[in-house]
Amino acid sequence: MKKIAFIGAGSFDFTRNLVRDILSYPAFADCTIALMDIDPERLDYSRQAVEKIIKAGAYGANVIATTNRAEVLDGADGVIITILQGGVQVWRHDIEIPKKYGVDINVGDTRGPAGIFRALRTIPVMLDICRDIERYCPNATVLNYTNPMAMLCRAMQGETDVKVTGLCHSVQGTAEMLAGWIGASMDDITYLCAGINHQAWYLDFKWKGKDAYPYIKKAIMSDKNIYNQEQVRNEMFLNLDYYVTESSGHNSEYNPWFRKRQDLIEEYCTSGTGWNPGEYAYILKEYLKREHTWKVDIEEWLEKNDIDLNRGKEYAAGILNAIIGDGTLFKFNGNVRNFGLIDNLPYGCCVEVPVLASKRGFDPIYVGALPRHLAALTGVNAQCEELAVEGAMEGNKKKIFHAICMDPLTSAVLSLNEIREMVDEMFAANKEWLPQFKFD
Repeated sequence: MKKIAFIGAGSFDFTRNLVRDILSYPAFADCTIALMDIDPERLDYSRQAVEKIIKAGAYGANVIATTNRAEVLDGADGVIITILQGGVQVWRHDIEIPKKYGVDINVGDTRGPAGIFRALRTIPVMLDICRDIERYCPNATVLNYTNPMAMLCRAMQGETDVKVTGLCHSVQGTAEMLAGWIGASMDDITYLCAGINHQAWYLDFKWKGKDAYPYIKKAIMSDKNIYNQEQVRNEMFLNLDYYVTESSGHNSEYNPWFRKRQDLIEEYCTSGTGWNPGEYAYILKEYLKREHTWKVDIEEWLEKNDIDLNRGKEYAAGILNAIIGDGTLFKFNGNVRNFGLIDNLPYGCCVEVPVLASKRGFDPIYVGALPRHLAALTGVNAQCEELAVEGAMEGNKKKIFHAICMDPLTSAVLSLNEIREMVDEMFAANKEWLPQFKFD
């Protein structure tokens, strides 16, 4: 019997969907699902959801739920991390303080000033989790879903011996979206995708072995509805020649072109940007609304008579099956350190590249060089992430300031002195969450 531990199991949607996927593999039908969260109420909801899935599938699995991290990790074969360090009333400062200075952020969980401060709060907790994994289940396969993905994975992979990679659904989700635009079945699509998390590029995208980019370009230019689904990403594709993985709302934060002036925000970032509208602080608004509705949504799901047990599109279950299950090879895009994988991104930074999962563990696949113009933009963001992780590990405020100075959107909007004032204010707002830094 295998044991799969969930750290941050109170993340209800992630937990129930990933458990559904895991139990769909025969190798895990009788496994132990071990749930841990610091919030007993959310934890109990997730326990009920897992029990409902086990019953619906007539699986032989069992579930334990506890606030004791050591208990769920002890002897675990796989560990999935889906935590949030600090609730919405904490991380809202990451978005609202930059907005005061003119840096208009849409999501703010990945990079830029908001993503960096989220990383500063979260890295110490992630390293504590990894130290416990080293103590209680050193051979476990560890999968991280917590953002900011690249900075957290870089810290964990650089500071611990844990066998960890980070997972995001943007690669497979975008590939499916592009296939749909040209009327192709995903069974006929192949691609090579590489870069950094939320800024990986389809270096090739083929339909039945033939370059599909001309068909995608034609669809975007001839169908206004398709163009409007992803205005920012479609503009990037039409000008940069390669499609990027993460949604338009996110991507408008990662470059200097769409959010530095109000007229550009109104033109590209307020409508037609798919699931993730590009207006200011979209995710913050959604979380603030959900503070008052999340229990109702969960209870409605728990009361349903029928639930869908079909496997979803997240990578986690396939990876676990390849490494600790029946051994079926599984290829995915994962976050690993750049030790000779992408030639023209910083050595040792966290990159998102194809990875093969097997009984051997993780085998990242060599990509080569990105087109130079893509490497220019992606490299700046990767260097900012490297600076931020170094600053977080050293408790070095100056490196955090420098990382935010070089952020493409921030540097397009603010002067150096304005950035310094903004960063100082963000440090003050996060003071109690940053034990690694000294404050006067």
